[in-house]
Amino acid sequence: MRIDILTILPDLLLGPFSDSIMKRAQEKGHLDLHVHNIRDYSTSKQKNVDDYQYGGGAGMVMMIEPISILIDELKAERDYDEIIYMTPDGELLKQSTCNELSLKGNIMILCGHYKGVDERIRQNYITKEISIGSYVMSGGELGAAVVVDSVVRLIPGVLNDETSALTDSFQDDLLAPPVYSRPADFKGMKVPEILLSGDLKKIEDWRYEQSIERTKLRRPDLLEE
Repeated sequence: MRIDILTILPDLLLGPFSDSIMKRAQEKGHLDLHVHNIRDYSTSKQKNVDDYQYGGGAGMVMMIEPISILIDELKAERDYDEIIYMTPDGELLKQSTCNELSLKGNIMILCGHYKGVDERIRQNYITKEISIGSYVMSGGELGAAVVVDSVVRLIPGVLNDETSALTDSFQDDLLAPPVYSRPADFKGMKVPEILLSGDLKKIEDWRYEQSIERTKLRRPDLLEE
């Protein structure tokens, strides 16, 4: 999978992709990641990427020209399955969206800033708008990192245990059950006996029941959906 991220703060994205699973995904060739600085495509001497909004009001707007130039240049080189804009008013990121995106070949992600991007970019270039929650951040970079991480880990070969992602929370619209490791008895706190029984059928049934109970308690909205 190739992912191109368009941002005015490229250094902010160095950390999330330089370690752990995302680093290994790139080393294995599962992820071809490119971060582009929108300022490099500004036509002004000062490399401006924002301007006042028409009609007045507080806050600046990301200019249409440098973003348009960059997107056009990338689209001339390859076709993109999705051009995503990270914005608070986008659709809430869900596991089903991550599953869908993990099947794509080429994805572009535009990180918003200020009051957002010129609406003409959204109307003429963007194919999907995503929010990672009902709150506002300083920019779309961290949200883009969340999208990339949650999508790339689903690509076969990225995780050491390829079945691990299939049992994560939200994959079946349920939260994951509680998990335990050694020792079986720590200061009197014991692992449930069923997990020590070796009976795989009973263990799976117990995990499913625990998932339902945990979801009822913590995220009943998932059961309603």
